Amino acid sequence: MKPQDVALGRKLKLTLLDFTDNVRQLPGIRPRENLDALVEQLIESIRRIRYIATIRRQRLGEVRMDPSSDAFDPLRAAVLHQASGNSEEACWLVFLATHFGKHHRTGWRLLQQVYGRLGGEPHWGWAKVCESPEEFAMWLAASYGALTSPARAGHFGNHRKYETLRDTTQGTGAVVRSYVRWINNYGSHAALLTEARHHAGNDRREIFKYLYRTMDVHRFGRTAKFDYLTMLGKLDLFPIEPNSAYLVGATGPLRGARLLFGGTTLAKGLSPKTLDSWLLELDGRLNVGMQVLEDSLCNWQKSPGRFRPFRG
Repeated sequence: MKPQDVALGRKLKLTLLDFTDNVRQLPGIRPRENLDALVEQLIESIRRIRYIATIRRQRLGEVRMDPSSDAFDPLRAAVLHQASGNSEEACWLVFLATHFGKHHRTGWRLLQQVYGRLGGEPHWGWAKVCESPEEFAMWLAASYGALTSPARAGHFGNHRKYETLRDTTQGTGAVVRSYVRWINNYGSHAALLTEARHHAGNDRREIFKYLYRTMDVHRFGRTAKFDYLTMLGKLDLFPIEPNSAYLVGATGPLRGARLLFGGTTLAKGLSPKTLDSWLLELDGRLNVGMQVLEDSLCNWQKSPGRFRPFRG
């Protein structure tokens, strides 16, 4: 734990101990090493969210938006596009960042090569793809060899490691077509947000809930939807934050919640719905947000007795 995080760590630890003693038992933190590891994972997750907030405050050069530059970064590019009034491109870049992910070795390279059309013009911005998703899918199929050649190859991130660029009903072309169809059902990303507010009011959590429930994108299951929407919120593109940890359909976060409240990742009789409500109760004391709990529990259950940092 970094020196600047010691006070936060102490506060989180005391809150967890008070919760297990006075509100609801947390058998998963009974071994001292488990409590220590969970607190460090909480701090690590908080730090990741703070990092995104830092990006929003940075002075960013326009080179960050240029897919032909080594300095290209889709999240920083989204911030710049939003600042210049192009929220549609900003949301599109967040979708691409979610679909491709950031690989621990090759970073954003795969996304950069696709978005930048392998150096061709024009690159695959939202206006172009929205107008002709079939043209994008055909280009992707024709470019498969170049995109996967050893000299160029980038990789999908850990959360998206089962995705493929191949021209199949499961490939990136099909995923993008379905995303375009979802957004075009409303007319634009801005119109989607307007519709969500119409149904959910101005409550950040209720808007998130509506968007999560209505999001219909091929191969975007629980994790991808959660990652996409939380990033829209962290970058302040949409005024949203998760209203729960969305444990239904989860794997790692669900195992972590079962470990925390049941003492083992295989604890029986604890439904995802029940665990979600207990996590909301816990966050009422911790005040770290549901994304921090979801992320930290997922990583904690992989190594509950010893803190290990995990990267995508």
